[in-house]
Amino acid sequence: PMALATEHEPMLLLAITEFVANSAAFTYFTAGALQRNISSDMLPRRFPLKLKTKSMGLFSPQLQERYPDHPMELRLSARQQPRLSCRPDALHGALFSSAEAFVVLPNATRVPAFLLNIDANVTGKPIFTSNRLGGRPCLRRGPLCLPRAGLRGLSFPQVKRLENLLKFALWLFGVPWANSECCPHSVP
Repeated sequence: PMALATEHEPMLLLAITEFVANSAAFTYFTAGALQRNISSDMLPRRFPLKLKTKSMGLFSPQLQERYPDHPMELRLSARQQPRLSCRPDALHGALFSSAEAFVVLPNATRVPAFLLNIDANVTGKPIFTSNRLGGRPCLRRGPLCLPRAGLRGLSFPQVKRLENLLKFALWLFGVPWANSECCPHSVP
């Protein structure tokens, strides 16, 4: 139970419970809406990694050898319903997703390269200042990525490097994206 503000001045009070957030997550997951295909042209220009076999050679050198400088695509999808819990000090989320990488051949055929399960426990302390949503995300508990499969003859990607890149991307792009989606007309 939580006590709501009892101000006597005009104000708008909005409260969202875990039940509402988790019900929405269940609905989106059940409807299949928690999946997305990502190509290189969809990534921000500042993103440190391009979706090409040449860039992915850092994580799987054999991929670059077999398919030199081919474009790649990622299919991100939820394997389970995300879970959100609200605490007075922070928001906690458990994400259970997978990232399947494909090499795109010149004839537009997509060849599966590898599949990573990306399970992340994220804690974020929301910060509201000057009409802006900010936060301090923190990944906690265990590895972020676990390899599941790869092309025949290819070793699994170097998961620790990829995990560090994903953590960096969450900090560099996740919070700014939340700011742009939640407060698009706010003053910087």
